[in-house]
Amino acid sequence: MRLQLLISTVNEDLETLAQRMNLQADAIVVNQCDRNEYREYGYEGHRIRCYSFAERGVGLSRNNCLMRADGELCLFADEDIVYRPGAVRAVTEEFEKNPDADMILFNVDVPEERRTYHIDSYGRVRWYNCGRYPTFSFAARTRKLHEAGVTFSLLFGGGAKYSNGEDSLFLAQCIRKGLKVYRAPVTIGRENGRPSTWFHGYNEKFFYDRGVLYRFLYGKAAFPMAVRFLLKNRAEMFRAPGAEDGGKAGLSMGQAFALMGKGIRMKE
Repeated sequence: MRLQLLISTVNEDLETLAQRMNLQADAIVVNQCDRNEYREYGYEGHRIRCYSFAERGVGLSRNNCLMRADGELCLFADEDIVYRPGAVRAVTEEFEKNPDADMILFNVDVPEERRTYHIDSYGRVRWYNCGRYPTFSFAARTRKLHEAGVTFSLLFGGGAKYSNGEDSLFLAQCIRKGLKVYRAPVTIGRENGRPSTWFHGYNEKFFYDRGVLYRFLYGKAAFPMAVRFLLKNRAEMFRAPGAEDGGKAGLSMGQAFALMGKGIRMKE
């Protein structure tokens, strides 16, 4: 199977990108910057096609990659991922072992403070447990994505109106369109530590934006899923009365729920 990487970047040095990421397959790179141009080069026998656009928005960037994808398999990526030797083969082997899978999610090691998931067993991914996987864990059969007509939201993620969640919405859309999504406890690379482009603490915007995300992600189940989110993460997000801040919210859980509720009921 021919795998192709779909890489979203911002103001990137494209000529050195393939080496820094240890790319082991053809790639399409979309670079958000201040110019419009196209260039391509070869790296270790692979074709690296680079599109630079004077625009912003990670959803738009990933859509530009996906619409140009022509490999049998595609693997979404960011510029700060470094792939393990044999990563491409590990991905293709999982699809060969599971011909029923339209999409498979993989492990990428990330710094502890940025970790939202870890896959430790094989299994099916459903709508109710798809909200924690980052886009760089996604590999898919390209034709299946094109046939389903799935796209990344332009409302969520870096450079968009709302903080994050374009990855969860894309995955939920795939599932609702009938694609069969699985997870595999296979680690294919690591993320270099970097400051978050969207997280600036558990503030009012964080909880409001999370509410808007849950409106689109869970529909009628948004409120119970919001309660679940707050309870599950309360030790991380809310400091005890009289305790030092430690980066936690200055809001109470009740205030956070009210903000999420306002986001869920958003009328904009």
